[in-house]
Amino acid sequence: MAHLKAVIFDLDGTLVDSVSDLRAALNRVLADHGRRAVNDDEVTLMVGDGAAKLVERGFEVTGEPLPQADVASVTETYLKIYDGEGAVMTKPFPGVIETLTTLKADGLKLAVCTNKPQGPSENILREFDMDQFFDAVVGGDALPVRKPDAGHVNGVLKMLGVGKEEAIFVGDSPNDVAAAKNADLPVVAVSYGYTRIPPKDLGANVLIDNFDQLPGALKELG
Repeated sequence: MAHLKAVIFDLDGTLVDSVSDLRAALNRVLADHGRRAVNDDEVTLMVGDGAAKLVERGFEVTGEPLPQADVASVTETYLKIYDGEGAVMTKPFPGVIETLTTLKADGLKLAVCTNKPQGPSENILREFDMDQFFDAVVGGDALPVRKPDAGHVNGVLKMLGVGKEEAIFVGDSPNDVAAAKNADLPVVAVSYGYTRIPPKDLGANVLIDNFDQLPGALKELG
């Protein structure tokens, strides 16, 4: 990694703590269907595979699964709610703004590669003035494929104009690590994010506990 030119980031659970807003929007949908509310801990285990899968998992843990014929329409309702209220309780994790500022000042290209839909992703970044840091933001509905498919990461690399030997991925979930490895990128995982398996078992090249440890991790990989 002597010629590192770009760092690609996941969004939810890596850059921003968004679980409370995800939970609030999901609970409104669940209430409309007579289901109980879910809590933040439950939602943490549902995140990472896009909005439709989040909705499906919400119904699965509160009763009968949502019929497949209804998934699209219920997901659309969920997204309408979340689009307008996706940054009420959401906030960047400690050290994120400062570290992104440092990496940008070092001349690195930065990008977001997330399974969250494009619209809400851009809204959150804009809300916290984080959009200024990123040369590309690619949501889960922006390409024909999404993480863990290598095509999602490769699409970001193409937008950045860098090769896989010039980039590192940073995420928090099995999808992030798998997507990075499928695209032949080294990967740094954060231990504080949203994952259904222990962070130490994700298989990342480096595991960090705080975001401000990232510059050191990048040097370690180098």
